[in-house]
Amino acid sequence: MKKRKIATGFIALIMLATIVGLATAQDTTKATHKKTRTLTGCLQKGEDANEYNLTTKGGATWEVKSDSVKLDEHVGHTVTVTGVVAHRKAHAMKEDTKAEMKEHGMDKDSKEHGHMTVTGLTMVSETCQK
Repeated sequence: MKKRKIATGFIALIMLATIVGLATAQDTTKATHKKTRTLTGCLQKGEDANEYNLTTKGGATWEVKSDSVKLDEHVGHTVTVTGVVAHRKAHAMKEDTKAEMKEHGMDKDSKEHGHMTVTGLTMVSETCQK
């Protein structure tokens, strides 16, 4: 009977450790793999109507659009936007490939590029820093 209690306790401990490990692993998802992202950068007018470009301090470029946020009011401003990454899985695979290439000395100057539908915006500055 005592051995059964010890075995049951040991199994419960292993299950708990597995659950905690999985929960921790989910929190460490790479930024390039997340469906919702928050980015800060300079907002500029894009090529098409209702399309804008956001360039982050690190040089990443994003084509952004929104039906709910008035982006046109913030052209030339530094802003923080939150939104949904278009084609998230394909974006993640592309960025992983670029990271692998950088690791092996190829295309080491490549920066992240993506598409996002903005759901929220906060103005950081009325100007963009160069």
